[in-house]
Amino acid sequence: MDRSYAVFGLGEFGRSVCHELMELGADVLAVDKNEDKTTAIADDVTMAVAIDCLNEMAYEKLGLNNMDGVVVSMSGNLGASIMAIMAAKDAGVPLVIAKASDDTQRTIFQKVGANRVAIPERDGAVRAARNLIAKNFLDYIELSDKISIVEINVKKDWLNKRLADLNLRSRYGLNVIAIRRAGELQTDIGPDATFIMGDTILVVTDKQDLGLKREI
Repeated sequence: MDRSYAVFGLGEFGRSVCHELMELGADVLAVDKNEDKTTAIADDVTMAVAIDCLNEMAYEKLGLNNMDGVVVSMSGNLGASIMAIMAAKDAGVPLVIAKASDDTQRTIFQKVGANRVAIPERDGAVRAARNLIAKNFLDYIELSDKISIVEINVKKDWLNKRLADLNLRSRYGLNVIAIRRAGELQTDIGPDATFIMGDTILVVTDKQDLGLKREI
């Protein structure tokens, strides 16, 4: 596997993230203080470990420096969440997503280093997982069991080239429906449309193929 993730906290949200990441083809390390929870999910993830997330020394054996991303899903334990976020950032993890229960926790988690903060009632575990696995995806909206809309950055080698020449549909399975430029959404686009620096695009794609689009 070319991407590895750790999920701290195996409540409903954390378990959903683990399962979604595994379906997308990632390696997943599931972590929780409760051994019953790690045992229950052990067969569904790459590895499951029980540690006390308030114990700074416990993080040393997890190999977080090898992770592409970490999800901290312990909003009911503020101290443990802060420790896990800080441990991940100290290990050099490039993307840390934390689950918050409210805007106060969101602010705290951002201040201690979380790159993104999800409030499950608003964001959802699936959306968090999709945003994690596809780090170039800026947003993710599930339209159905098969179809999703994602917003992605325009690659440098796409700049100043005609949409028709890029052939994104056959190369990546991406159907471009809009361009976001300078904060404005442009939906009237044709085959002669070109991209400039700073553009993002909204595309419709088969969500089952998202795990194959990590090179985008």
